[in-house]
Amino acid sequence: MTIRVVVVDDSVVIRRLVVQALESDPDVEVVATAANGRLALAKIEQHAPDAVTMDIEMPELNGVESVRELRKRGHTMPIIMFSTLTERGATATFDALDAGASDYVAKPSNVGSISESLKAVADQLIPKIRALVPRPLTSSPTARSAGTVPGGVRPSVAAQRHTVMLRATPRNHPVRAVVLGSSTGGPEALSRVVERLTEPLPVPLLVVQHMPAIFTRQLAHRLDRLGPSQVFEAVHGQVLEPGCVYIAPGDTHLELEGTAGRYRAKITHGAPVNFCRPSVDVLFRSALTVVGPDLLAVILTGMGADGKVGAGAVADAGGTVVVQDEETSVVWGMPGATAMAGYAHRVLPISEIGHTIAGIVRASQGAQEVSR
Repeated sequence: MTIRVVVVDDSVVIRRLVVQALESDPDVEVVATAANGRLALAKIEQHAPDAVTMDIEMPELNGVESVRELRKRGHTMPIIMFSTLTERGATATFDALDAGASDYVAKPSNVGSISESLKAVADQLIPKIRALVPRPLTSSPTARSAGTVPGGVRPSVAAQRHTVMLRATPRNHPVRAVVLGSSTGGPEALSRVVERLTEPLPVPLLVVQHMPAIFTRQLAHRLDRLGPSQVFEAVHGQVLEPGCVYIAPGDTHLELEGTAGRYRAKITHGAPVNFCRPSVDVLFRSALTVVGPDLLAVILTGMGADGKVGAGAVADAGGTVVVQDEETSVVWGMPGATAMAGYAHRVLPISEIGHTIAGIVRASQGAQEVSR
């Protein structure tokens, strides 16, 4: 299937760069380009592309306004923003995501040559376009509770393209920390989770969202405004307090250290894991080492499989694993990999995950009292 793309950017140089990067993939065809949002609206109406790449700062109609207008007109194709790695660029990117953009990539900076720039853009854009452009689907992804079968695994259920096996609900045990991972589509999904935590959790919640450093700071500020939980970008050595949410700083790993009841954030600069830094697997495995099985691990929408190995370790140790379902995920890569590996106890739409986290933690409090 050829993926038809419209490229929107007011810079001739950047437009050419993006076109060349996209057309390095034989399955991608750039059907039109536009120098501003107003021209883009006409080109998109004319060509009905499968995806759009959109600059943020443009004359006449900027990227955020263009996204808002496209969604208002009923266009549902993925829109990927082209963003600068600055505070201003991060703010505008989040505004675009709020307006309905699907994801973003960073404009190349401090790149030595045209060929390196082309590779940097292609490496970011092409996998995201391939992941975001929908394929023909068979049936809706529904994970139903059913009787368990030998081995503690629930019977398979139909998904859009996959068979999902749910683990049996683990024994009731104290939850001493919640760890969560997300990527593509994550900012919106995280917003839905945080705003549904109607009261602060009695345990800390740690989050890895695949983002650059400036962006994770902005993400923490935005999430902090959504509900009663305080949201911070994690700082090395800080005590992790109940009722607070801690976001892994971009380009670093977030780990845990300490003992029961007094956990601290550990920020490290180790090698990327699953091509990611921060990595969900790093957080999950570290938390399991410190907290043991008294963990609730959650995986939301995202490309790739980061978090699958860590979630499997949590499940095997006796912790609980919840993943977002395919229907409400922007990309069912990370949650899908975990679910299809048989590590998930629940597969839920995003609208239910915040309430479910609160419910599981609340129900565990009796077990926590007994264990003391």
